[in-house]
Amino acid sequence: MQKLLAVLLSIATFLTALSVSRNTVKAPEDMEDFVPVVRFAVMSDTHIHYVTDVRTKRIQRVLTMAYDDAQRDPNYKTVDAAIFAGDLTDDGRADQFIGFKAAVDSVLQPQTRFMAVVAKSHDGNTMQKGSLSFFESLTGDPTDYHYEIRGFHFIGLSASKTAGEHYSAYQRAWLREQLDIAASDDPNKPIFVTHHEHVLDTVYGSSAFDGWGMDDFKDILSAYPQIVDFSGHSHYPLNDPRSIWQGDFTAVGTGAVYYAELTVDKDRCVHPNDYRQIAQAWIVEVDQKNSVRLRGFDALSGTQLCSYTIHDPANANAREFTDAQQRAESSAPVFDKNAAVSARKLFGGYSVSVPAAESTDGKIVFVYRVRVTGADGEEKTAQYLVNNYWKADTYKTVSFRVSAQKGDTITVTAENAYGMQSQPLTTVIR
Repeated sequence: MQKLLAVLLSIATFLTALSVSRNTVKAPEDMEDFVPVVRFAVMSDTHIHYVTDVRTKRIQRVLTMAYDDAQRDPNYKTVDAAIFAGDLTDDGRADQFIGFKAAVDSVLQPQTRFMAVVAKSHDGNTMQKGSLSFFESLTGDPTDYHYEIRGFHFIGLSASKTAGEHYSAYQRAWLREQLDIAASDDPNKPIFVTHHEHVLDTVYGSSAFDGWGMDDFKDILSAYPQIVDFSGHSHYPLNDPRSIWQGDFTAVGTGAVYYAELTVDKDRCVHPNDYRQIAQAWIVEVDQKNSVRLRGFDALSGTQLCSYTIHDPANANAREFTDAQQRAESSAPVFDKNAAVSARKLFGGYSVSVPAAESTDGKIVFVYRVRVTGADGEEKTAQYLVNNYWKADTYKTVSFRVSAQKGDTITVTAENAYGMQSQPLTTVIR
C-alpha cells in the first residue's frame, strides 16, 4: 500500500508541477507601516476532484501568489505557514487526497509549515472516518494539531475519528487544554484556531437559517478573547464585510477556492453568475505589537480585495469589527449622476440595464434590485442580481429581463451587504 501511494504521489506531483503559474501582486500601500514578524496563508474548500483539475491549479496559484506577495515586502519575505480549513477533496477518495497533497507539494517551500484539517462533509464521503487516518499516513501530520511558529500558536481541529459524532468530548477537552497552553505563554498574543464549519451565529453563513454553522465548541472559544478563528464550509465570499466578526473572540470566514455560494433575503444556497470563478485566500500577518492584519485576495487575478487590521485582538472591550460597528461605518452605494435605466423591448418582456453602482464605504456592492410597478402603483414583479464581488473585476453594466408593458415604471437600486440602498434609477415605459 505504501509503495502504491508513493508511486501515485510522484505521478501526481509531476503532473501538477507542469502548470504552476506566476501571479503579479502589488504590495499594499501601507506595507512600510506594518512590519510582520509572522505571515501565513489561509484558504479552504479546495474540493479536489481529479489529480490535475482546475482546483489543484488554484491551490498552486494561491501559494505562488502568497510567495510573490511576501517577496514584495521590504521588511519580511517569509510565508511561515499554509493553512487549509477543510473540504480538501470533493468526495474523500484516496486519489483526491493524493492530488491535493501533490498540488501543495509542487509549490510549498521548505520554510512554510503545512497545516490542514479534514472535514466530516466532503472529505468523509468515501472513506468515512478512515479519511483522517489516510490523510495522516499520507502527510505524516496529525489531523488535530498544535504548532508554535515564531512565538504564535496555531491549533487545528478536524472531524472526529469516531463514527456518529462530529467532534468528540475528547477533542473538546484537548482543545481547551491546548488553548490553556497557548494563552499561558502570552495572554496578549493572538491564538489562531482553524476548523471547517463556521461557529454558529458569527460570520456570514453561520446562522441557523444559512445552515453552515455549528455550536460544538463555541463555549470553549468564548473563554479566550485572543482567538482568531478561521472556518470555511459555507463558500460565502471572504471579502463580504460580514465574513469578519468580533464578539467574545474573532471569527473569520475563509471564502472558497472552488465555487461561491450565498444567502440572499430568504433564499439559501444561491449560486450567482460567475460563482465558479473564485479562488479566494487570506494572507495574515502579525506585527511585534500583536496587531493582526488580514488581507483577502482574489488569487485568479492576484488582486487584494479587502484588508482589516485588528490592533488589540486580546482585548474584548476594544472590538473594531462587531456587526454593529460595521453597520455604523457602512453607507449606501451610489450611481453616477449621469446613469440611467435602459429598457429594450424583447419578445415577452424587456431587457433592462444600468451602469454599475459605486461603493461609498470601501466595501462591496452586494445586490442590484429591479421592481416593476403598474400605473396604479401596484408592484408587478421584483427580482435581484447578485454582484460578482468576489472577483477583482465586477460588473460594469447590470442587466435584467423583466415582464412589463407600456405605462409601467421600472426602478433599479443598488444595495450593500447591510441592506443600505442607493437612490433609485427609474424609467417609465412609453
